Amino acid sequence: MLFTRFTREFGVEHPIVCGGMTAVGRAELIAAVANAGALGFLTALTQGTPEGLAREIARCRTMTDRPFGVNLTILPTIEPVPYAEFRDAIIDCGITIVETAGNDPTPHLPAFAAAGVKVVHKCVSVRHALRAQRSGVAAVSIDGFECAGHPGEDDVPGLVLIPAAADQVGLPIIASGSFADGRGLAAALALGADAINMGTRFMATVEAPIHDNVKRRLVDADERGTDLLYRKFRNTARVARNEISQQIKAIEAQPDSTFADIAHLASGARGRKAAYEDGDPDGGVWTAGQAQGLIHDIPTCAELVSRIVDQAGDVIKGRLGAALNG
Repeated sequence: MLFTRFTREFGVEHPIVCGGMTAVGRAELIAAVANAGALGFLTALTQGTPEGLAREIARCRTMTDRPFGVNLTILPTIEPVPYAEFRDAIIDCGITIVETAGNDPTPHLPAFAAAGVKVVHKCVSVRHALRAQRSGVAAVSIDGFECAGHPGEDDVPGLVLIPAAADQVGLPIIASGSFADGRGLAAALALGADAINMGTRFMATVEAPIHDNVKRRLVDADERGTDLLYRKFRNTARVARNEISQQIKAIEAQPDSTFADIAHLASGARGRKAAYEDGDPDGGVWTAGQAQGLIHDIPTCAELVSRIVDQAGDVIKGRLGAALNG
């Protein structure tokens, strides 16, 4: 067992988190994560509507009696999203832990605080983490450059970003970005974090609600098999390298290209349907982190969490202890 400020303050058995993932953060996976003693987040917007989120929360509770949370990612969209209604659904359903990401969560924090909800805000820089701390969140998740999805524009890897945050942030810190095994957990704790967040690694589990072809692609890929897209538009995203991501990179490299030139290829809905539902990993854009280079099998969530905790303990007591004692 590993006890940290995160496990104590959030009432979770292990310092491991499965953060919100679009189209992946559903009840099957999140209940399995919770039953394994880690903390998982259902993805609110994946459920379509506030009513759909309430149904998914209820469904998750039929599968686990352990704590789980909800991710609320706040982003500018063409069609307005009823974020306040999603927030109210989270509160009405009795969820006590929320992960926010994207834009500033401050407008929603008073309602969450009044309901006793602890908010973890996901950040890609120390300055964002400090701003979140001042706004009153309970913890921050700090995303290194290696992560899947949006790593920001500063290109700072976790080896620097995590201790830099730990030096200045007084809240529990969840280290995010290419964590996949117990060595990473031990390293994150040594760098000053209180837990790790894994997304890509949890995608390659039995319970992840995505096509087996995607899971096998993650097993077969190495750490070089990702692409950084949309850098030209200062909206960088790390995705799995495939035929579509390579086409997008080629178009972006053209001096006069605009986002309109790649929009039909970059559609998240297209990528999720092609890969996650239809099983064609080359049919569209989908996110993956460099952690895929550390993924070699497709275990259950229970097997994965247990393995990571045991390996971290062995590293801390064994390898590091031996180095200390000579």
